[in-house]
Amino acid sequence: MIANLLALFASLPIFWQRLGQILLFYLVAWLLHRLGYHLAKRLLFLDRFSRKRERLRSERLKTLQGLLSSSFSVLVFLVATLFALSLFIASDTLVWMIGLFSAAFGLGLRPLISDYLTGISFIFEDTFDVGEKIEMPGIGVQGVIEAVNLRTTVVRGTSGEQYIVPNGEVRVVRNFSRGQFSIANVTLKIPSQHLNQAIFILEKLGKEAVILLPNLLEPWHIITETGTMGQYIELTLTAKARYGHAAEMRPRLLGLVQERLTNEGVELAA
Repeated sequence: MIANLLALFASLPIFWQRLGQILLFYLVAWLLHRLGYHLAKRLLFLDRFSRKRERLRSERLKTLQGLLSSSFSVLVFLVATLFALSLFIASDTLVWMIGLFSAAFGLGLRPLISDYLTGISFIFEDTFDVGEKIEMPGIGVQGVIEAVNLRTTVVRGTSGEQYIVPNGEVRVVRNFSRGQFSIANVTLKIPSQHLNQAIFILEKLGKEAVILLPNLLEPWHIITETGTMGQYIELTLTAKARYGHAAEMRPRLLGLVQERLTNEGVELAA
């Protein structure tokens, strides 16, 4: 059966033979492209267990899978194109043309090349991963990383919109998912005549609060941001909360401070 097909193919005119070869090249490239993500996953799975000392996070694995699979897709389609051109152009001429067009298109497609080169650098640099919340101040993008490809990064904005960011545009990244703590500052307005008493109470309470509030990492510091004296003085408690827990800890902190000051006879100003 196969011999008959080969004989039939050989009997076709040269144009149809070359057209069939080109279609075969791109069919194989398309199949490899479809398998790229699974091949990248398999490669990372084997590499993960070959290096027992270095355990990659699941988010990092997803990021690398996207980058490696898109790199593999670009490579297989590029090879298919070169094979297709080799049917019409001699090898030495093809090499010369590739060098010529690389120089010509390198200038015109500089932004595109920058996107791909930056994407390649993401494979080696652990800048951000899928699922992390980031901000790109230079282009005003903030949200959660959904996918990282060789040319683009997909970000889901805080209000639900989707950003497709060319990798070449990524200059400065603020990664909210890798902080060591969150700031949960609160401001109190104390009558001036109760200032010393309030400071004494708050310093003592700050040590107790580490036990009473599990998300508080250390005793807070008492500062005044204005430094002005009057009928009332604003005191700021600078508190470090466990990362990502500042918003939920702040009302508990306020309730604890208000209760203790009220019990000690120090009324907060409205």
